Amino acid sequence: MSSNNAALDWAFVEQQRKRLQVLRDELLGAEGRMLAGEREFQDAHRGEAEEAEDQAQREAEDEVRRARHDVDECRLRAALQKVEGDICGVSDTSGKPIPRPRLEAVPEAVRTEHEEPKQGVSAR
Repeated sequence: MSSNNAALDWAFVEQQRKRLQVLRDELLGAEGRMLAGEREFQDAHRGEAEEAEDQAQREAEDEVRRARHDVDECRLRAALQKVEGDICGVSDTSGKPIPRPRLEAVPEAVRTEHEEPKQGVSAR
């Protein structure tokens, strides 16, 4: 076990790995269902006249869904890489340990709660 966060034992890190893999699988499954739903909608409404506003709204909603999906996927990938690299539970921002209760609540956390960007503020 890495000395970077001695509070995390091997069993906990393995549990986190499994939780992250389940979350990743759920995310990939949700993406597949979303794409299938889009195809079904297009097939069901093929040839129908569509209002430009309806199409624009649906495209905007799809864009937001895809953006959220991409963010979730990036967070999960980063967290899994940290587990694989034996640096699970270490903040990307400060290098400080991420408290175990935070990792239990948010397995994909890569920063401490205080380092997370505020809503509406870029994470860069």
